[in-house]
Amino acid sequence: MNPNDAYNLCCNYHGKRVRITDRSGRIHVGEITMVDRKNVWILPDRRYRGYGLGFGGGFGGGFGRPGFGFRRSGFGIGIALGTIIGIAIAPLIFF
Repeated sequence: MNPNDAYNLCCNYHGKRVRITDRSGRIHVGEITMVDRKNVWILPDRRYRGYGLGFGGGFGGGFGRPGFGFRRSGFGIGIALGTIIGIAIAPLIFF
């Protein structure tokens, strides 16, 4: 996904619960709390730990490894717009 398209889509979904897939296949689930031209910040879901692949979670996350486009902040987890390949409204119930 083009970073400009990702930015516009994230702005449209600001404050909503979304599911974001990045280039490495990680799935991030949470509410978009902030968007700028380089990053989108999501506040991970407590119920599902925010990540579909078993990452440490809770609010603020459990990681922030350089090189993967993620940063921790008071707004949740920062995901670089250039690493996003898909954004969708997250369903209310996961099976």
